[in-house]
Amino acid sequence: MEKTPRKISFGEAMLVILFLIAALMSTLMLWEGDPHMPILAATVVAACIAIRAGYKWSDIEDGIINTIKMSMQAILILAIIGAIIGTWILSGVVPTMIFYGLKILSPGIFLVATCLICAIVSLATGSSWTTAGTVGIALLGVGGGLDIPLPIVAGAIISGAYFGDKMSPLSDTTNLAPAMAGANLFDHIKHMVFTTGPSLLIALVLYGILGMKYAGQELNVAEINTLLDTLSSQFAINPLLLLPPILVIAMVIFKVPAIPGLIGGTVLGGIFAAIFQGSNMADIINAAHYGYESATGVVAVDELLTRGGLDSMMWTISLILIAMSFGGTMERTGMLEVIAEKILILAKNTGSLVVCTIATSIFTNLVAGDQYLSIVLPGRMYKPIWDKRGYHPKNLSRCLEDAGTLTSPLIPWNTCGAFMYSTLGVHPFAYLPYAFLNLINPLVSIFYGFTGITMEKLPQNQSQKTA
Repeated sequence: MEKTPRKISFGEAMLVILFLIAALMSTLMLWEGDPHMPILAATVVAACIAIRAGYKWSDIEDGIINTIKMSMQAILILAIIGAIIGTWILSGVVPTMIFYGLKILSPGIFLVATCLICAIVSLATGSSWTTAGTVGIALLGVGGGLDIPLPIVAGAIISGAYFGDKMSPLSDTTNLAPAMAGANLFDHIKHMVFTTGPSLLIALVLYGILGMKYAGQELNVAEINTLLDTLSSQFAINPLLLLPPILVIAMVIFKVPAIPGLIGGTVLGGIFAAIFQGSNMADIINAAHYGYESATGVVAVDELLTRGGLDSMMWTISLILIAMSFGGTMERTGMLEVIAEKILILAKNTGSLVVCTIATSIFTNLVAGDQYLSIVLPGRMYKPIWDKRGYHPKNLSRCLEDAGTLTSPLIPWNTCGAFMYSTLGVHPFAYLPYAFLNLINPLVSIFYGFTGITMEKLPQNQSQKTA
């Protein structure tokens, strides 16, 4: 008879976590390396402890592969976004958005406008990644032209992009959270308005206050003119070049699946490159594969426009694969569950239950490196206790998104943080203090937990059926 694996102890699970933290800190801060190797090493340590506890390698491998399968759509989208950025710069789409943005937006309203524009686009598309990879790139260029520090601009982009990612019925995480909690999708979205709405309003006020710092300063007109002249001399600027992002948004609104819609955006970029910039097929293929390389001689323009391409996303894709391998090992061997059990001891009342749920989602984002796992694992673990206490499932689903979805881009080794770093070129730790929505939303959720505001319970008869 096959030996049944014993339950891994809390001490063993924490040993893996402590090793991961030590490995990440020493590699990132002391040796200035990337997070890939420390996470891979932690995966090996977790697997060794699991095998010692009686788990077979085939079981661990199945856990890794099944977890990676969860992220395959995100990996494909990531690769296509790289191709989109390359072709949209080559075609003049991104330069055109930057050109008109520099002419229209002023420093005083720029941060508020950036957050709102990204919120609208991500609400329409359901994708923070698509938003950051398209209008986000353009707004970053505008912000640089207006002499606003790029980490602040990136923070406003992240806040707006994740508002829509969280609230749009087209978003995968918005569908995943209620599925894990057993809530209805539109009940879930309506319930999130209570936490996300005030959080966005507070964020906009803070961006408005922050923008006032730049409103009074004299614009570097010469530098802006240099940027405008360089863009107009390097590319044929035309309002029609705004059509590709509009059409991509329209495709998603009309429920064209994300991957075909984004491929359509890449194809449009190639067609517009040929029509407006006179690019040949070799130029288009190279831009989609290797990215666009700007050589205008103007440093600000070259740094902004030298980006994109399928190859530019390979660093992030490899990180996603390694992070998901670690997360899969931790989940399959029960290590995350053991840690969550200890946390649940602290959940004495509604407020502490909300804190535990949010803390576990953030913790999973930190150690498993993926926002999907930060929704799936706490959702599975906490559903029974939320049901037992008679709360409507939409309370749990809201907490999962308030923490899991919104903190994911703030962690450099998380799939979302890695994507934003690759796309925007700003380190997550640099924009973290300015991603106001992402920082405020979990706090608002905790406030509601302790005050009982909007914490809706099920009718007594339904509560008894669920318990």
